[in-house]
Amino acid sequence: MNILYGMERGYRSYILPAFLAGMFILSAGCLSGFYGSAPRTTTAVTVSVTPTPESPVATFPAAEMALQPADLPSDYVLRDRTAIAYAGVSQIFRDLGWRQGYSVTFYRLNKDLDDTTSLTQEIHVYPLENVNDVYSLEKDALLPPDDDATDYQVPFPQQGDRSIAWREVRTGVHGTVVTYAVLFTKKNVYEKISMTGTTTDYEALKDIVQKAAARIR
Repeated sequence: MNILYGMERGYRSYILPAFLAGMFILSAGCLSGFYGSAPRTTTAVTVSVTPTPESPVATFPAAEMALQPADLPSDYVLRDRTAIAYAGVSQIFRDLGWRQGYSVTFYRLNKDLDDTTSLTQEIHVYPLENVNDVYSLEKDALLPPDDDATDYQVPFPQQGDRSIAWREVRTGVHGTVVTYAVLFTKKNVYEKISMTGTTTDYEALKDIVQKAAARIR
């Protein structure tokens, strides 16, 4: 009995250390796999997006390109806005392919000072290949037939593809009236914006014309 008991104790003393050693090795392997494995890498996929080319012609109807009351100083109010009829366009511009037009007029009034100023915008849409001819004809019509010192071109920021600004001064029974006329083209659109009255603002006009050009799209 003592011999068997001793053998059993010896057997148990052998099994326990072996079991613990196996557990240590197993746990070490698991930890090694958890901490020592190389991180997984992912490859970023770059998608190249080709920008949509801008249309060479206006895609909005003329009415949607017209100035809005918010585009002008707060003391201007809307006086009239209307589509331009085909019958109201001269034959030379019909022959150049006139397609549609729109006109809008605003004004400001100070009755106490007998002071009135109006601003009118005309928008005309043509075939792209003819808009330069339209601009040339309108610019030639703007120039005075003689050397009138009160009519002259004024410096003005370039608008659209080509532009010109003109200043005219007239003195009459109602005092001195100044008119600015800005002609410009952008894409297949020709525009004329005029400011006229006893009080005019060159700086405000620059801002208004810039907003009008930005509406052509």
